[in-house]
Amino acid sequence: MFDSDVALYTQHTDNVFSVAWSPDGASIASGGRDHSVHIWQPSTRLRLLTFHGHSSTILSLAWSPDSQCLASGGTDGLVQVWQASTGKIITTYRGHVRFVRSVSWSPDGRHIASGGEYGDNTVQIWEAFTGRHLYTHSTQYRIFAAPWSPRNEHIASASFDGTVQVWQAYTGNLLTSYPGHTGPVYTAAWSPDGSALVSGDHHGAIHLWEARSGRTLHTFLECGRAVKAVAFSPDGFYIAAGGDELAVDIWSIQSGEIVASDRRHSTWIRALAWSPDSSQLVSASSKTAYLYSIASLSF
Repeated sequence: MFDSDVALYTQHTDNVFSVAWSPDGASIASGGRDHSVHIWQPSTRLRLLTFHGHSSTILSLAWSPDSQCLASGGTDGLVQVWQASTGKIITTYRGHVRFVRSVSWSPDGRHIASGGEYGDNTVQIWEAFTGRHLYTHSTQYRIFAAPWSPRNEHIASASFDGTVQVWQAYTGNLLTSYPGHTGPVYTAAWSPDGSALVSGDHHGAIHLWEARSGRTLHTFLECGRAVKAVAFSPDGFYIAAGGDELAVDIWSIQSGEIVASDRRHSTWIRALAWSPDSSQLVSASSKTAYLYSIASLSF
C-alpha cells in the first residue's frame, strides 16, 4: 500500500509532462509547459536548479547513468544535454524537425536515443556528448517512447500506429514487432533485466511481453481510459501505471493484481518514475508532482 504521508512538489507554473529520478537517488528532474526543468531533492522538495535551455514545452527527460547530466527534449525539436549541477549545456542536438517526445541514454552513457512525434516520426541514435548522428529508425508513425534496454543491446519504440518494435541498438535491425495493441501506444518500459517490456495504450490496456519473441505474458486493464505512463520498479516486482483514469496504480507482476492505488490527482497523469531502491514513486499531473513512499506491498 501507499504510505499515508504523500509529499507534493508545486513549484512549476504550468503542466508537468516528464519526471526522472537520478540513478544515484539524490535528485528528481521535472519539466513541462513552463519551458523549464527543475532539479529538486526528494527528501525536502527543495529546488536545487532551474534549467531554461528550451524555448517551449519540455516533453521528455533522462538522466545519464552516472547522474551527472540530463538530456531534455521539447516541442522546439531540440535535445539539450547539460550538466545537472550547473545547467551548462554540453550538446544541442538538432536532428528532429518536430516534437521530441522521448529521450533515453544507453546504459554505458555514450549514446542517446531520441524519438520524434508530430511530423517527425523517427528515432534517432547519436553520440551523447558530441551530437554526432549514428542512424535514424523511421518505420513507425509518431514515436511516443523509445527506451534503451538495460543490457545496452536493444531499443524499443512505441508509436501512435499501434506498434511496438524492438530492434538492435547499434544497427537498427528489427528483432520483433509486438502485435498485441489495437490502438496508439503511448508508453513503454523495459524490465530491469531487459528480458521483457511493458506497454500501455489508448484503450487502457497494459501488456507485459517477452522482448525477443513478442509473446504476451500478461494483460492488465486500466478501466478503458488511455494509459500514458508505465514504469517497472527497479527490483522487478511491480509495474506502476497512470493516465487519463486519474489514478496511480501499482500492479504485482507475480499475481497480476493491483496492490496499491491512489486517486488524489485531479487531472490526467503523464509521467511516473521509481526511486532506484523501489521505495518511492513520483507522478506528474497538472502543475504538480506527487511523491509517494511505499510502506508495504504484498503479493
